[in-house]
Order: sequence, then C-alpha cells, then structure tokens
Amino acid sequence: MPETKTVTPDQALSHIEPGMNIFLGTGAAEPRTLVKRLMASDALNLQDLTLIQLVSFGDAVSLEELRSNKYRLKTFFSGWVANEAITTGRVDLIPSRFSAIPGLIKNHQLPLDAAMIQITPPDENGLCSLGIAVDVGRRVMEQAPLVIGEINPEVPRTYGDTFVSVEAFDLLVESDHPVPLLPAWPVDDVFDRVAANVAAVIEDGSCLGFSFGPLFEALPRHLTGKKDLGIHSPFVTDAVMTLIKSGAVTNRRKSTFRGKSLTCYAMGSRELMRWLDRNPLVEFQSIENVINPIEIGKNSRFVAIFPARKVDLSGQIAMHAGKGQVTSGPGQAMDFFNGAEISRGGYTIFALPSRNREGQSNIRVSIEAMPNQLNMPDSVDMIATEYGIATLSGRTLRERAQALIEIAHPDDRPGLVNAAKVEKILYQDQIFLAESAHLYPSEISERHTFKNDTTVRFRALKPSDEEEMRRLFYRFSDEAIYYRYFTPIKTMPHAKMQSYVNVDYRDVLSVVGLVGPPGQGRIIAEARFARHKDKPYVDVAFVVDADYQGLGIATYLFRMLARLARQRGARGMTADVLATNHAMLKVFEKSGFPIRSRFEEGAYALTISFEREGED
Repeated sequence: MPETKTVTPDQALSHIEPGMNIFLGTGAAEPRTLVKRLMASDALNLQDLTLIQLVSFGDAVSLEELRSNKYRLKTFFSGWVANEAITTGRVDLIPSRFSAIPGLIKNHQLPLDAAMIQITPPDENGLCSLGIAVDVGRRVMEQAPLVIGEINPEVPRTYGDTFVSVEAFDLLVESDHPVPLLPAWPVDDVFDRVAANVAAVIEDGSCLGFSFGPLFEALPRHLTGKKDLGIHSPFVTDAVMTLIKSGAVTNRRKSTFRGKSLTCYAMGSRELMRWLDRNPLVEFQSIENVINPIEIGKNSRFVAIFPARKVDLSGQIAMHAGKGQVTSGPGQAMDFFNGAEISRGGYTIFALPSRNREGQSNIRVSIEAMPNQLNMPDSVDMIATEYGIATLSGRTLRERAQALIEIAHPDDRPGLVNAAKVEKILYQDQIFLAESAHLYPSEISERHTFKNDTTVRFRALKPSDEEEMRRLFYRFSDEAIYYRYFTPIKTMPHAKMQSYVNVDYRDVLSVVGLVGPPGQGRIIAEARFARHKDKPYVDVAFVVDADYQGLGIATYLFRMLARLARQRGARGMTADVLATNHAMLKVFEKSGFPIRSRFEEGAYALTISFEREGED
C-alpha cells in the first residue's frame, strides 16, 4: 500500500472544499469511516456540501445529520434514509431510470468534484477490488478530480469489472467500520404462498432478477427444483446465494455472461460476504451491463418479478416506496420491465398479498388516487397473490377483471364483482357463486407429458376461463359436440357459457387441460363430474380438442377424475356414451374398474364401481 497516499480520515477530508459535489459508494459499499467522520466534523471547509448516492441504504448519512443543513443528499431512489427526507425537503430526488445514470455522469450533467469509494486492500500486483458495488464506480473515478479510497479488509474480493489500480486513488483511508450487513426479511405463510405461485409459472432455463423483501426471500425454496436458471440481477442477496447453491442456477442458457450470475451490488449476511470472496460464479459489472434493457433483453425467457402494493381491475399497478423497494419504483422498474418485453419469451410478474396488514383488499376497482403508479397496464403480463396467478396479456378489460377477482381474497370477491358491475366493467348478468370462492380446489395442479412430447397442465376450471372454453367449443366438430352434449348445439353465447364455467364445487368438479407456457396456456380438454342426488356416484363427461386426440389425454383425465371422486367420497361413476363414440368407450374399458352397461336408444349407460378394484 503506498504510504504517501495513506492518510487519516481528517487529513482526507481536509481536501474537501465548501460547495463540492461528493459521490458516495452505495449500499454495503458505503465508505462508512469517511462518511461518519464527515457527518460528525465541525471543520469549516465541510459546509454546504452535496452528497450524491445512487441508493441511500446505510445509516451513515442519517436524517438527523441532514437536518443540520451542512449537507444535502441527492439520490436517484427514495429508499431507506431518503424516503422520509424527500417529503420534508431535505433530500433532492433525481427522477431517472438507472440505465441513464452513467450517461448523466459521463456528460457532466451530474458534475462531481470528489468521490469516496470503498475498496479491498491491494493485492501483490497493486490491484484493489471494488468489491460489492460496481454500479458507476469506474465512471465516477474517471470524472471526479479527487478520488478517495476507503480500504476495508472485510470487503470480499469479487470478480468482473471490479479491479482498479491503487494508483487510481489520490488518497487512501483505512476503514475502522465493518461492512454493513442486511438481515433476512421474515417470511410469513401468505408471502410463502405468493412466492409458490410465482415460481409455478417460471420455466426451466428462465433468467431472473432479484431484489429485497419477503417475496424474494421465499422464492428460492420454490425454485430449487428448476433447471438451468440464470441470474441477471441488480442485487445478489442471501436468497440468490441459496438458489445458486441449490444447483437450480447454471446460467448455461444466458446469452450474455454465460455461466455467470451477473450483478451490480451485493447486500446480505456475513456468510454471503464470505461466499462472494473470490467466487468465480458471480460477475460484478457496471450499470451499463446490468441495468440496461438491451442487455437484459438479450437473455431469452427473462422474468421480471416485482412486488406490488395495489392493483386495480384493469391491471394498473401502484408500487411500493421505501425500505427494500429498490427495483420497485416506476423509474427503477422500467429498465427490467422493458428488458422483459424485449426478451424472447420474457414476461413480467407483479406479486402481492391479496390483503394488506389492516385486512383491506389490495385488489381494487380503481387505484386512480394512489401514488407511485406504473401506468402501463397494457404491458403487465401476470399478477400473483396467494390465491393464484391472473394472466392479463391479450385479455379484454372484462376478462382481466374476472381473472383478478379470482385471485382476490375470497371474502372480498363479492364486493369487487358488485362494484365492477356498477362501473360496467363486468356484464350486468355476470354470475358469481360466492360460496365457490372458498371452495375452489387450488390443490389440483398436475403436469404430464404425453406422446409426441406434448406437455399438458391440469387444474380446476375458473370463471375467467369463459372465453377459452368458448374457443374450445367452436373448435369441435358437429360430431364431437353431439358426443359431448347429446344434442346438436351450434352456438355458445356468453349467457350459456358463463353458467357452464361458474362451477358450484360442492357438487361439481371440472378439470381443464392446457398447453403452452405456464400462466398463458390454451385449453384443449375438459373433464367434469357432478354428484348424483340419490346415490354416492358421480356422473362424468370428457372432451378433448381434435388436434390432441389419440395422445392418451382422455385416459389420463378419466383416471384423474376417478381419483378425485374417490377422495371426495364417491363409490363409483356413471356415464352415458353414444354407441358410435368408440374412442370414449375404449377409455372406459381400459379403466381397470368393473363396469356394468345398459344399451338404450343408441347409447350405453355405464356404471363404474370403485369398490372391488383400485386404479392402475
């Protein structure tokens, strides 16, 4: 270490002059020894200073110190310290997308007179590492006339665009403060279920970005069974470390920095800091590479995940502000939002509990008066709560409203339906079975790959499936319709179909099969049973899209319904099958259950008993 450059904090601060703009490192990379000494000093030269931090995380720049009027803080994100201070006029917020910040520095739109940056001790070659925050560090060092490095031996030596020569610093100060650590957020059952629903629509090979909060803390445990995930994230946290350690992350399918988990910052526990030290699996790069829509979009299947505060029935989002919401403000979110739009197969998921801590619904008819809105409902792909996923892409306002009401808290759904009718969002004759809101069998969730590598996902029918079921109906041949309904039906208008898709799950169970990406699938099959009123049997019926017949889907659905019927106390099934419907008769014949049949008026009345033989 060059002895001539190593000075005390007070000696370093003696080079600061009134009126200077001083850049401070971000997050866990905040040079706390220098900043705390700056805050505590009464030196006459340390007056009327502007401190510039991309994100104000630490406790070194405190609200109390800002009240002294010796310093002002400029920041690009209203988090931690800055959120309260902005509202009181003590902090200046610079509205900007993160991807634009390097250009502001390069073009001197954000002039810098000095920079204080935390670094590792130099190695035998005189190279220091920027450690756990690269962001715009290199840009700042090129622009600021005075660069002070705070050497902290606790900072992990990270790889990527992190190495700078010790000669690049005008002055060096030895840190006497530990690296600030970030405890894990507590995760309650609701957030765990929200995270499970988010994970359910993330496919193998997807690329993800992480931030802070209970949603991201809960995600890894639900993603550990995935394969070849990628990380392109502003932050690496303990949750990301857990996911990488699980083996679910390989980064093999990424287009940029393949094989590496890409990030700008790290914040978390001491264990995370030790794990990052000289870890070749994690690549730290500048904002130009990480928080850049073009670079994000080069990765296929990029999934942008955001915690939301409120959502209305059109899909408009009110986002969080404050502690932990680093990528959740509209400005900060847009880079990842646009990156997901550019990405081949990419999409956005906004996640929130169905209710807030006061028990009020987070899904509203309107959020027009709420602050911090992301005014792009036409580009929001999915919304997740603990009650499921609402797919919005390509849906009408009425269909969006139906889908969002289905993932609201069951006790809030009747009020949302009535309010949506008043606002003419839903049809005035819209059917809603309030009792079924609590009875929807969300536990029915299966996936099976059939012949020709056709993968079909199965779940219970929802009211919002009305349009998909209408499309399925109009794809049927006249013969298929007759086989299913025993009458030549030519049309399936809203009034008729909505009666069909609003299922009273006390007496009826309907299962649909979908193909396509999770959350965006197309219904290609439906099977249902209805209880007999006078005996412990259920009556069953099936239908499969002609393009998917002969793959074994009907047989799978039959066995699935048989299992579900037995779980619900049924002792057998009944079915009416036209004599010419040889394919369906064959499905029943292969069931392995004893069957009695009675032929009358061109159809077989089948009675299938569960009593003597089990399923195969």
